[in-house]
Amino acid sequence: MAAIEDNISILAREALRLHAGRGGARVLLAIAGAPGSGKSTIAEAVADSINRDRPGLAAVFPMDGYHYDDHVLDAMGRRAHKGAPDTFDAHGLRHMLLRLKENAEETIAVPVFDRQIEIARAGGRLIDRGTGIILCEGNYLLLRQPPWDRLKPIFDFAVFVDVTQAELRRRLTERWQGYGLSPEQIRFKLEENDLPNGVAIIEGSADPDLRLAN
Repeated sequence: MAAIEDNISILAREALRLHAGRGGARVLLAIAGAPGSGKSTIAEAVADSINRDRPGLAAVFPMDGYHYDDHVLDAMGRRAHKGAPDTFDAHGLRHMLLRLKENAEETIAVPVFDRQIEIARAGGRLIDRGTGIILCEGNYLLLRQPPWDRLKPIFDFAVFVDVTQAELRRRLTERWQGYGLSPEQIRFKLEENDLPNGVAIIEGSADPDLRLAN
């Protein structure tokens, strides 16, 4: 628990330092890692920590809102591998990051993935112009593979959350058990999708500004 709390404190301080260093202009931080690494939990906790003292200053922008819809994945023949790099709208994500970075609009609606129904909800979260710190979390934010390699230069600071493959397996098994999947469904999710994607992320991501063990 202490290590997790330390990670949250480190990132909150860094985000505030970057924001102050840019004279209060908006900053974007990438928090990347394999499925089950804890990046989403860390991002939400960092935003909560910042907002306790400065309400509304920080917001989380999840990459998962850019999953292709299941109908599109069916047409691609890729629904069984939902979550792989080619099952996301990477170009749409990039354009939204640039739009957020520019911060020229009063309010921007971003999509949010609903894991209960495995569908992205358009306009699932609103980010106001006064939100000075955006914590973007997702698996492929630092991936060197095109077109994902065009994302890293947009961020003001990049973090990678490290976790062992054994721990990833444990966490992901618990995740899918929580959604009521059968043992065979869980085996497929792990062996054919999540763990191969996790290895690709660990081995194929660009060097971050900071690595966190989680």
